[in-house]
Amino acid sequence: MSALTLIQSCQYLKDGKVIAYPTEAVFGLGCDPDNQQAVLQLLALKKRPIEKGLILIAANLKQLEPYFDKLSLTQKQIELINQPRDLATTWLVKKNINTPTWLTGQFDSIAIRISHHPLVKELCLAFTKPLVSTSANLSGQPPCRTLAEIAIQFGEQFPVLKGETGKQRNPSQIRDIMTGSIIRQG
Repeated sequence: MSALTLIQSCQYLKDGKVIAYPTEAVFGLGCDPDNQQAVLQLLALKKRPIEKGLILIAANLKQLEPYFDKLSLTQKQIELINQPRDLATTWLVKKNINTPTWLTGQFDSIAIRISHHPLVKELCLAFTKPLVSTSANLSGQPPCRTLAEIAIQFGEQFPVLKGETGKQRNPSQIRDIMTGSIIRQG
């Protein structure tokens, strides 16, 4: 496993590479959401079908605004997305007309999350935009929670932002912002 600094991680992302990084519960795989080749590489690496769509993770709502239809949301819904929570929550919101299908898959929505993990916030702020975020694991395998597990699933040289995962037991809860319904328990 190749442990990266924050600056090195940003350069990898700018160069169109996929990296692993710690999140609230597990390590995530991430890349530049605007780089189609990087996203396709991430999907191939994970063996995940493009139709499923992906999550975008960011330091703040402003970073996510280019990807979703802000006008479709009420002020209360925007406040819900912005509200810090004990449980990491990903929100399904209506996608922006320009949001590419390599991010949304077969859906008219996009999954977005403002992370409260300090290292994720730093990474997104340094990169100046959100990241694609999906759990670091091959399809059908458990999500990686340690650097050793990343090395086992992705190889010793896989680039990883050095840091610790948060204390949550499960990946983020996913909720539909329009209905409030829980799509995935956290």
